[in-house]
Amino acid sequence: MTRPVRAAIDLKALRANLQRARAAAPLSRVLAVIKANGYGHGLARVAEALHDADAFGVASVEEALVLREAGIAHPIVMLEGFFEAGELAEISRHRLSVVIHHEHQLQILEKTDIARPISVWIKIDSGMHRIGFPPEQAAAIYQRLRGSNKIAARIRLMTHLASADDRGDGYTGRQLTDFRAAIDGLDGERSVANSAGVLAWPQTHLEWVRPGLMLFGVSPFLDGVAQQEGLTPVMTLSSRLIAINRFRRGEAIGYGGSWVCPEDMPVGVVAIGYGDGYPRSVAAGAPVLVRGQRATVVGRVSMDMLCIDLRGAPQVQIGDEVELWGRNLPVEEVARLAGTIPYELLCGITQRVPIVEQG
Repeated sequence: MTRPVRAAIDLKALRANLQRARAAAPLSRVLAVIKANGYGHGLARVAEALHDADAFGVASVEEALVLREAGIAHPIVMLEGFFEAGELAEISRHRLSVVIHHEHQLQILEKTDIARPISVWIKIDSGMHRIGFPPEQAAAIYQRLRGSNKIAARIRLMTHLASADDRGDGYTGRQLTDFRAAIDGLDGERSVANSAGVLAWPQTHLEWVRPGLMLFGVSPFLDGVAQQEGLTPVMTLSSRLIAINRFRRGEAIGYGGSWVCPEDMPVGVVAIGYGDGYPRSVAAGAPVLVRGQRATVVGRVSMDMLCIDLRGAPQVQIGDEVELWGRNLPVEEVARLAGTIPYELLCGITQRVPIVEQG
Protein backbone atom coordinates (compact mmCIF):
# COMPACT_ATOMS: atom_id res chain seq x y z
CA MET A 1 0.00 0.00 0.00
CA THR A 2 1.39 3.42 -0.93
CA ARG A 3 1.57 6.19 1.65
CA PRO A 4 -1.99 7.52 1.86
CA VAL A 5 -1.48 11.30 1.84
CA ARG A 6 -3.39 12.96 -1.01
CA ALA A 7 -4.35 16.46 -2.14
CA ALA A 8 -7.56 16.23 -4.14
CA ILE A 9 -8.12 19.17 -6.50
CA ASP A 10 -11.76 19.85 -7.43
CA LEU A 11 -11.61 21.49 -10.85
CA LYS A 12 -15.37 21.98 -10.94
CA ALA A 13 -15.11 24.04 -7.74
CA LEU A 14 -12.30 26.07 -9.28
CA ARG A 15 -14.48 26.96 -12.24
CA ALA A 16 -17.42 27.76 -9.97
CA ASN A 17 -15.28 30.16 -7.95
CA LEU A 18 -14.30 31.96 -11.15
CA GLN A 19 -17.98 32.36 -11.93
CA ARG A 20 -18.50 33.73 -8.40
CA ALA A 21 -15.88 36.39 -9.17
CA ARG A 22 -17.61 37.25 -12.45
CA ALA A 23 -20.98 37.49 -10.73
CA ALA A 24 -19.53 39.87 -8.13
CA ALA A 25 -17.88 42.08 -10.76
CA PRO A 26 -19.98 41.56 -13.91
CA LEU A 27 -18.63 44.59 -15.79
CA SER A 28 -14.96 43.79 -15.24
CA ARG A 29 -12.55 41.50 -17.03
CA VAL A 30 -10.84 38.88 -14.89
CA LEU A 31 -7.08 38.64 -14.48
CA ALA A 32 -6.89 35.34 -12.59
CA VAL A 33 -3.88 35.33 -10.28
CA ILE A 34 -2.37 31.84 -10.27
CA LYS A 35 1.22 32.47 -9.19
CA ALA A 36 3.15 30.22 -6.77
CA ASN A 37 2.26 27.06 -8.67
CA GLY A 38 -1.40 27.99 -8.70
CA TYR A 39 -1.36 28.58 -4.93
CA GLY A 40 -0.09 25.02 -4.55
CA HIS A 41 -2.75 23.52 -6.83
CA GLY A 42 -0.60 23.12 -9.97
CA LEU A 43 0.05 26.04 -12.32
CA ALA A 44 -0.81 24.50 -15.69
CA ARG A 45 -3.67 22.46 -14.21
CA VAL A 46 -5.29 25.58 -12.79
CA ALA A 47 -4.86 27.60 -15.99
CA GLU A 48 -6.41 24.86 -18.10
CA ALA A 49 -9.39 24.63 -15.73
CA LEU A 50 -9.80 28.42 -15.73
CA HIS A 51 -9.87 28.75 -19.51
CA ASP A 52 -12.77 31.23 -19.21
CA ALA A 53 -10.53 33.78 -17.46
CA ASP A 54 -9.51 36.78 -19.57
CA ALA A 55 -5.84 36.69 -18.52
CA PHE A 56 -3.52 35.12 -15.97
CA GLY A 57 -1.24 36.71 -13.41
CA VAL A 58 2.08 35.11 -12.44
CA ALA A 59 5.15 36.23 -10.51
CA SER A 60 7.94 35.56 -12.98
CA VAL A 61 8.94 34.71 -16.53
CA GLU A 62 9.61 31.13 -15.41
CA GLU A 63 5.97 30.74 -14.36
CA ALA A 64 4.79 32.37 -17.57
CA LEU A 65 6.82 29.97 -19.68
CA VAL A 66 5.30 26.97 -17.88
CA LEU A 67 1.93 28.19 -19.13
CA ARG A 68 3.12 28.85 -22.66
CA GLU A 69 4.73 25.40 -22.83
CA ALA A 70 1.43 23.92 -21.68
CA GLY A 71 -0.28 25.56 -24.66
CA ILE A 72 -1.94 28.40 -22.72
CA ALA A 73 -2.45 31.25 -25.20
CA HIS A 74 -4.16 33.71 -22.82
CA PRO A 75 -2.57 37.06 -22.03
CA ILE A 76 -0.15 36.57 -19.14
CA VAL A 77 0.88 39.37 -16.79
CA MET A 78 4.13 39.17 -14.81
CA LEU A 79 3.02 40.91 -11.63
CA GLU A 80 6.53 41.75 -10.41
CA GLY A 81 7.70 42.60 -13.89
CA PHE A 82 11.18 41.62 -14.99
CA PHE A 83 14.27 41.47 -12.80
CA GLU A 84 17.06 41.73 -15.39
CA ALA A 85 17.62 42.57 -19.03
CA GLY A 86 18.04 38.94 -20.08
CA GLU A 87 14.34 38.27 -19.52
CA LEU A 88 13.15 40.79 -22.09
CA ALA A 89 13.84 38.59 -25.10
CA GLU A 90 11.56 35.85 -23.72
CA ILE A 91 8.95 38.41 -22.70
CA SER A 92 8.86 39.84 -26.21
CA ARG A 93 8.97 36.43 -27.94
CA HIS A 94 6.11 34.97 -25.90
CA ARG A 95 4.01 38.15 -25.89
CA LEU A 96 4.00 38.49 -22.11
CA SER A 97 2.82 41.60 -20.28
CA VAL A 98 4.90 43.10 -17.49
CA VAL A 99 4.20 45.33 -14.52
CA ILE A 100 6.58 48.29 -14.37
CA HIS A 101 6.93 49.48 -10.80
CA HIS A 102 10.42 50.99 -10.42
CA GLU A 103 12.84 53.34 -12.14
CA HIS A 104 15.40 50.52 -12.32
CA GLN A 105 13.13 48.57 -14.67
CA LEU A 106 12.63 51.61 -16.90
CA GLN A 107 16.36 52.07 -17.26
CA ILE A 108 16.83 48.42 -18.22
CA LEU A 109 14.03 48.61 -20.76
CA GLU A 110 15.40 51.78 -22.34
CA LYS A 111 18.85 50.22 -22.79
CA THR A 112 17.79 46.80 -24.10
CA ASP A 113 16.94 45.93 -27.70
CA ILE A 114 13.84 43.72 -28.11
CA ALA A 115 12.26 42.10 -31.16
CA ARG A 116 8.80 43.59 -30.71
CA PRO A 117 7.15 46.08 -28.35
CA ILE A 118 5.85 44.66 -25.07
CA SER A 119 2.65 45.32 -23.19
CA VAL A 120 2.97 47.02 -19.81
CA TRP A 121 1.03 47.87 -16.70
CA ILE A 122 2.21 50.77 -14.56
CA LYS A 123 1.92 50.05 -10.85
CA ILE A 124 1.15 52.97 -8.54
CA ASP A 125 1.83 52.76 -4.82
CA SER A 126 -1.42 54.06 -3.35
CA GLY A 127 -0.56 52.97 0.19
CA MET A 128 0.64 49.38 0.22
CA HIS A 129 4.23 50.72 0.32
CA ARG A 130 5.78 47.65 -1.18
CA ILE A 131 6.32 48.14 -4.92
CA GLY A 132 4.97 50.84 -7.20
CA PHE A 133 5.70 54.40 -8.26
CA PRO A 134 4.75 57.22 -5.91
CA PRO A 135 1.43 58.76 -7.01
CA GLU A 136 3.06 62.09 -7.86
CA GLN A 137 5.28 60.34 -10.44
CA ALA A 138 2.47 58.53 -12.25
CA ALA A 139 1.92 61.08 -15.03
CA ALA A 140 5.63 61.45 -15.80
CA ILE A 141 6.19 57.67 -15.91
CA TYR A 142 3.16 57.26 -18.15
CA GLN A 143 4.41 59.87 -20.62
CA ARG A 144 7.90 58.38 -20.58
CA LEU A 145 6.53 54.97 -21.52
CA ARG A 146 4.21 56.45 -24.14
CA GLY A 147 7.26 57.94 -25.78
CA SER A 148 9.11 54.63 -25.99
CA ASN A 149 9.07 52.54 -29.16
CA LYS A 150 9.53 49.45 -27.01
CA ILE A 151 6.07 49.68 -25.48
CA ALA A 152 2.82 48.55 -27.10
CA ALA A 153 0.35 51.35 -27.66
CA ARG A 154 -1.98 50.34 -24.83
CA ILE A 155 -0.73 51.10 -21.31
CA ARG A 156 -2.70 49.88 -18.32
CA LEU A 157 -2.63 51.09 -14.72
CA MET A 158 -2.89 49.24 -11.40
CA THR A 159 -2.45 49.46 -7.67
CA HIS A 160 -2.69 46.97 -4.81
CA LEU A 161 -4.98 47.06 -1.77
CA ALA A 162 -3.37 46.70 1.64
CA SER A 163 -6.35 46.25 3.97
CA ALA A 164 -9.30 45.08 1.88
CA ASP A 165 -9.47 41.89 3.98
CA ASP A 166 -10.96 44.03 6.77
CA ARG A 167 -14.41 45.18 5.71
CA GLY A 168 -14.44 47.83 8.42
CA ASP A 169 -11.14 49.49 7.50
CA GLY A 170 -11.50 52.77 5.66
CA TYR A 171 -8.00 52.57 4.21
CA THR A 172 -9.29 50.85 1.08
CA GLY A 173 -11.44 53.85 0.21
CA ARG A 174 -8.51 56.20 0.75
CA GLN A 175 -6.28 54.09 -1.49
CA LEU A 176 -8.86 54.17 -4.26
CA THR A 177 -9.19 57.95 -3.97
CA ASP A 178 -5.42 58.40 -4.12
CA PHE A 179 -5.11 56.05 -7.09
CA ARG A 180 -7.81 57.89 -9.03
CA ALA A 181 -6.14 61.22 -8.31
CA ALA A 182 -2.74 59.91 -9.40
CA ILE A 183 -3.99 58.70 -12.79
CA ASP A 184 -6.44 61.51 -13.48
CA GLY A 185 -6.19 62.39 -17.16
CA LEU A 186 -4.25 59.26 -18.08
CA ASP A 187 -5.85 57.00 -20.66
CA GLY A 188 -5.78 53.27 -19.92
CA GLU A 189 -7.63 50.35 -18.42
CA ARG A 190 -7.31 50.11 -14.64
CA SER A 191 -7.13 47.38 -12.02
CA VAL A 192 -7.44 47.69 -8.23
CA ALA A 193 -9.53 44.83 -6.80
CA ASN A 194 -7.92 41.71 -5.36
CA SER A 195 -10.12 38.88 -4.02
CA ALA A 196 -11.32 40.91 -1.06
CA GLY A 197 -11.95 43.88 -3.32
CA VAL A 198 -13.99 41.73 -5.69
CA LEU A 199 -16.25 40.50 -2.89
CA ALA A 200 -16.55 43.52 -0.58
CA TRP A 201 -15.51 46.70 -2.35
CA PRO A 202 -17.47 47.11 -5.61
CA GLN A 203 -16.12 50.63 -6.12
CA THR A 204 -12.71 49.05 -6.78
CA HIS A 205 -13.81 46.82 -9.66
CA LEU A 206 -13.03 49.12 -12.60
CA GLU A 207 -12.07 47.53 -15.95
CA TRP A 208 -10.10 44.60 -14.51
CA VAL A 209 -10.27 42.64 -11.27
CA ARG A 210 -7.49 40.36 -9.99
CA PRO A 211 -8.96 37.50 -7.93
CA GLY A 212 -6.45 35.07 -6.49
CA LEU A 213 -7.22 33.33 -3.19
CA MET A 214 -10.99 33.28 -3.76
CA LEU A 215 -10.52 31.21 -6.91
CA PHE A 216 -9.22 28.39 -4.72
CA GLY A 217 -12.28 28.48 -2.49
CA VAL A 218 -10.84 30.35 0.47
CA SER A 219 -12.21 33.47 2.13
CA PRO A 220 -9.92 36.50 1.71
CA PHE A 221 -11.27 38.10 4.89
CA LEU A 222 -9.75 38.13 8.36
CA ASP A 223 -12.35 35.97 10.07
CA GLY A 224 -14.32 34.43 7.23
CA VAL A 225 -14.65 31.00 5.70
CA ALA A 226 -15.35 30.07 2.09
CA GLN A 227 -18.99 29.09 2.45
CA GLN A 228 -19.90 32.51 3.85
CA GLU A 229 -18.74 34.05 0.57
CA GLY A 230 -20.38 31.56 -1.78
CA LEU A 231 -17.05 29.87 -2.50
CA THR A 232 -16.24 26.16 -2.71
CA PRO A 233 -12.90 24.82 -1.41
CA VAL A 234 -10.79 23.41 -4.23
CA MET A 235 -8.14 21.46 -2.30
CA THR A 236 -8.93 18.69 0.16
CA LEU A 237 -5.85 17.41 1.99
CA SER A 238 -6.32 13.93 3.44
CA SER A 239 -4.53 10.88 4.74
CA ARG A 240 -5.47 7.80 6.78
CA LEU A 241 -5.16 6.41 10.27
CA ILE A 242 -2.20 4.04 10.43
CA ALA A 243 -2.42 3.15 14.13
CA ILE A 244 -4.78 3.39 17.10
CA ASN A 245 -3.19 3.04 20.52
CA ARG A 246 -4.50 3.25 24.07
CA PHE A 247 -2.57 5.20 26.67
CA ARG A 248 -3.03 5.69 30.39
CA ARG A 249 -3.73 8.94 32.16
CA GLY A 250 -0.49 10.93 32.59
CA GLU A 251 1.34 9.44 29.60
CA ALA A 252 2.94 11.99 27.27
CA ILE A 253 2.41 12.02 23.50
CA GLY A 254 5.05 12.85 20.90
CA TYR A 255 8.30 14.79 20.87
CA GLY A 256 9.08 16.64 24.07
CA GLY A 257 6.07 15.18 25.85
CA SER A 258 4.26 18.49 25.44
CA TRP A 259 0.78 16.94 25.64
CA VAL A 260 -0.23 14.59 28.44
CA CYS A 261 -3.24 12.29 28.41
CA PRO A 262 -5.85 13.62 30.88
CA GLU A 263 -7.38 10.14 31.24
CA ASP A 264 -7.07 6.65 29.81
CA MET A 265 -7.81 7.21 26.13
CA PRO A 266 -7.33 6.15 22.49
CA VAL A 267 -4.83 8.07 20.37
CA GLY A 268 -4.73 7.76 16.59
CA VAL A 269 -1.69 8.18 14.37
CA VAL A 270 -2.19 9.81 10.96
CA ALA A 271 0.33 9.48 8.13
CA ILE A 272 0.95 13.16 7.49
CA GLY A 273 3.30 15.78 8.89
CA TYR A 274 5.27 18.90 8.17
CA GLY A 275 7.24 17.01 5.52
CA ASP A 276 3.98 17.02 3.55
CA GLY A 277 3.14 20.63 4.31
CA TYR A 278 0.90 20.22 7.33
CA PRO A 279 2.05 23.01 9.67
CA ARG A 280 4.22 22.05 12.63
CA SER A 281 3.07 25.28 14.28
CA VAL A 282 -0.52 24.07 14.60
CA ALA A 283 -1.83 24.28 18.16
CA ALA A 284 -2.98 21.25 20.12
CA GLY A 285 -6.73 21.09 19.64
CA ALA A 286 -6.64 21.79 15.91
CA PRO A 287 -9.45 19.86 14.24
CA VAL A 288 -9.34 16.99 11.78
CA LEU A 289 -12.22 14.90 10.45
CA VAL A 290 -12.19 11.11 10.80
CA ARG A 291 -15.05 9.37 9.04
CA GLY A 292 -16.88 12.71 9.23
CA GLN A 293 -16.36 13.08 12.98
CA ARG A 294 -14.23 15.81 14.53
CA ALA A 295 -11.09 14.85 16.38
CA THR A 296 -8.23 17.06 17.54
CA VAL A 297 -4.47 17.10 17.12
CA VAL A 298 -2.46 16.26 20.25
CA GLY A 299 1.28 16.64 20.78
CA ARG A 300 3.73 18.05 18.29
CA VAL A 301 3.36 17.47 14.58
CA SER A 302 6.23 15.28 13.33
CA MET A 303 7.76 15.23 9.85
CA ASP A 304 5.67 12.28 8.66
CA MET A 305 2.98 11.77 11.32
CA LEU A 306 0.68 13.46 13.76
CA CYS A 307 -1.42 12.17 16.65
CA ILE A 308 -5.10 12.80 17.29
CA ASP A 309 -7.44 12.42 20.25
CA LEU A 310 -10.04 9.74 19.42
CA ARG A 311 -12.16 9.95 22.58
CA GLY A 312 -14.99 11.52 20.58
CA ALA A 313 -14.76 9.00 17.73
CA PRO A 314 -14.67 5.56 19.33
CA GLN A 315 -15.87 3.66 16.23
CA VAL A 316 -13.07 4.65 13.87
CA GLN A 317 -10.65 2.06 12.58
CA ILE A 318 -7.16 1.84 11.15
CA GLY A 319 -7.38 2.76 7.48
CA ASP A 320 -10.16 5.33 7.92
CA GLU A 321 -9.70 8.54 5.96
CA VAL A 322 -8.68 11.70 7.82
CA GLU A 323 -9.41 15.13 6.30
CA LEU A 324 -6.89 17.77 7.35
CA TRP A 325 -8.64 20.60 5.51
CA GLY A 326 -10.92 20.96 2.53
CA ARG A 327 -14.55 20.61 1.54
CA ASN A 328 -15.74 19.71 5.04
CA LEU A 329 -13.10 21.39 7.21
CA PRO A 330 -12.18 25.00 6.42
CA VAL A 331 -8.50 25.64 5.77
CA GLU A 332 -9.13 29.08 7.28
CA GLU A 333 -9.81 27.46 10.66
CA VAL A 334 -6.64 25.37 10.53
CA ALA A 335 -4.57 28.39 9.50
CA ARG A 336 -5.76 30.45 12.46
CA LEU A 337 -4.80 27.66 14.85
CA ALA A 338 -1.39 27.45 13.18
CA GLY A 339 -0.85 31.19 13.60
CA THR A 340 -0.70 31.76 9.86
CA ILE A 341 -2.88 32.40 6.81
CA PRO A 342 -4.50 30.00 4.33
CA TYR A 343 -2.17 31.16 1.53
CA GLU A 344 0.81 29.66 3.36
CA LEU A 345 -0.88 26.33 3.97
CA LEU A 346 -1.98 25.91 0.35
CA CYS A 347 1.37 26.98 -1.07
CA GLY A 348 3.24 24.80 1.42
CA ILE A 349 2.07 21.40 0.17
CA THR A 350 5.28 19.57 -0.69
CA GLN A 351 6.25 17.69 -3.83
CA ARG A 352 5.90 14.28 -2.21
CA VAL A 353 2.13 14.72 -1.86
CA PRO A 354 0.32 13.20 -4.87
CA ILE A 355 -2.28 15.39 -6.57
CA VAL A 356 -5.59 13.80 -7.51
CA GLU A 357 -7.81 15.72 -9.93
CA GLN A 358 -11.58 15.67 -9.55
CA GLY A 359 -14.28 17.25 -11.71
